[in-house]
Amino acid sequence: MQYIQKDEKIIMTNYDSFDIEEILECGQCFRFEKLEEKHYKIIAHKRILYIKQYENNIEFYPCNLEDFENIWINYFDLNTDYSYIKEKICTDEIIEKAINYAEGIRILNQEPFECLISFIISQNNRIPMIKQVIKNISEKYGEKNGEDYFFPDIDNLKKATMEELRLCKTGFRDKYIIDAIENIESGKLDLTKLYDLSANKAKEELLKIKGVGTKVADCVLLFSLGKKDMFPTDVWIKRVMEYFYFDEKETSIKEIHNFAKEKWGDFAGYAQQYLFYYARNEKIGTK
Repeated sequence: MQYIQKDEKIIMTNYDSFDIEEILECGQCFRFEKLEEKHYKIIAHKRILYIKQYENNIEFYPCNLEDFENIWINYFDLNTDYSYIKEKICTDEIIEKAINYAEGIRILNQEPFECLISFIISQNNRIPMIKQVIKNISEKYGEKNGEDYFFPDIDNLKKATMEELRLCKTGFRDKYIIDAIENIESGKLDLTKLYDLSANKAKEELLKIKGVGTKVADCVLLFSLGKKDMFPTDVWIKRVMEYFYFDEKETSIKEIHNFAKEKWGDFAGYAQQYLFYYARNEKIGTK
């Protein structure tokens, strides 16, 4: 990877495994807008960033070297060798096809509080609605930046009542958001300390929040806390795994997790992303 600053842009070249569409459209984040082919706007880490990918260049703007090196390199996981990871998880023809289908996927390193609330909202919800609810909450409680709003920090979101959250279209998830905030405010849950815990210990802490089940906890661990061995399994990925690896037989999530851990080890989360994107886009495993 090489990059230079030109005016208010960072231009990245000689990169490996980076496709902005595959990264943003694989279900791991929600605050983005597609402007045109390979041209996106994202809101993350109290920044508005545009990414435009063309030929062998990727432009990040408005952006300077300081922000790129201190925020975006980590956010886009640019210091991770994805060629090595692909080699390690390429254990059969199925995963090989999935990797080749979306070679540019990278797992984002998101802000934990926003990631937690976002995936609480995601439960039994469609992506357009998830994005709208997060936008509603940001507009009501977040800091304004031009025409956009950043996701609120906990000091602002804790002011929300259950009724106000319901008006933001959270539905039954309002009480789960309140419980998450109360756990963090009381000190029962310290998201920053989860980085240093094992994946299983960190998961135990997240599961103490009302409404946070295995899938939500696994998503938060994988997409914001660096636990790359997590294998989030919702109804869709469960069906995909049954189709690919269990002869389409009913299989428990525990069995799927054990299978993924044994097959892909510390890199199971990467395998999940490749399989999810490939199967969803190609409608594999649908009945």
